[in-house]
Amino acid sequence: MININKKAESLGKVRSVIRDIFEYGNARRKEIGAENVYDFSLGNPSVPAPEAVDGAIRDLLDNCDSVALHGYTSAVGDETVRSLIADDINRRFDAGVTKDDIYMTCGAAASLTVSLGAVVNDGDEVVAIAPFFPEYRVFAEAAGAKLVVVPADTESFQVDIASFGNALTPKTKAVIINTPNNPTGAVIKRDRLEALCEVLKKKAAQFGTHIYLISDEPYRELVYDDATEVPYVVNMYDDTIVCYSFSKSLSLPGERIGYIVVSNRMEGCRDVYAAVCGSGRALGFVCAPSTMQRVVSRCLGMTSDISVYKTNRDLLYENLTSYGYECVYPDGAFYLFVKSPEADATAFCERAKKYELLLVPSDSFGCPGYVRISYCVSTDMIKRSLPSFKALIEEYK
Repeated sequence: MININKKAESLGKVRSVIRDIFEYGNARRKEIGAENVYDFSLGNPSVPAPEAVDGAIRDLLDNCDSVALHGYTSAVGDETVRSLIADDINRRFDAGVTKDDIYMTCGAAASLTVSLGAVVNDGDEVVAIAPFFPEYRVFAEAAGAKLVVVPADTESFQVDIASFGNALTPKTKAVIINTPNNPTGAVIKRDRLEALCEVLKKKAAQFGTHIYLISDEPYRELVYDDATEVPYVVNMYDDTIVCYSFSKSLSLPGERIGYIVVSNRMEGCRDVYAAVCGSGRALGFVCAPSTMQRVVSRCLGMTSDISVYKTNRDLLYENLTSYGYECVYPDGAFYLFVKSPEADATAFCERAKKYELLLVPSDSFGCPGYVRISYCVSTDMIKRSLPSFKALIEEYK
């Protein structure tokens, strides 16, 4: 009998439901042809990176010393890169961030695990607001914390401030927010964020503790209406840590590049930053990919052609609601959150497979009874899938 970490073994053998459906789709594509499978499972950007990304890679390869380009940077990230990122943040949000507040990471997942590892002790609680990215539970528990879930407000998919306040206890060490949200695409409105921050301040003072607000921001730039504001929470709450990734904004999910911002307004900010560095060291996340650090520093403020996602959003939302589906209108990200026409969303997703529609049930997102549709796919696939969506809902009429 081998003696290994059983929790790790379980995580390895039982894939996330999203990845499981994605692998099912790969098998079906081999069986019946890719054009006959309508896979809406994975949040994998479907538009190419901006031309400037490829241009930066070519220029770096052609004009930089190869040893330096592919060698180690500082463990926290290249100093020039961090300075440029700080300048970009301050230009957009006037946040007073410096290079010494930034830690380069291998994408948003590393940003979250490093940040949680920095502030959480065994027995602490981490609060997430449903619906939430399922890996939050994995990340929090790996850091030694218990994940506490604030129930979803299925009327507005904004934060229910009363329920949020009730979820905070003297054991609360961190709160994770995600706006624009995966899986709903909802953006937390400024007044709700302000109210959330006020509750955090009052509860922290009441408990005599620090409660860190961890803002998970891989979708920050993916908003489709000019009136939609995504406030920068560093300017709203001192004990904020921002976890950012370029995976969605620049269509670079496979390059694993992002950063953490530790607000310099928080008490003991240098100690918290040191804990971030130590957590990254303990987890093996030191020196994020050096070439990609330099690439993204040349593409700050750019996005891929997100108008394609807006087209997809409008096409899906308008058609599905006309068929009789009940959908959350997404302000951003690239997901449509659809109410299942039967209580068991997993059963609904199984029935959808009859029409080669691959949808993700919402149970693991902490909000049963819905399905997530990732519309970061080709517009042509969406058009071809519409008759299947219509036939599926007709079964319930």
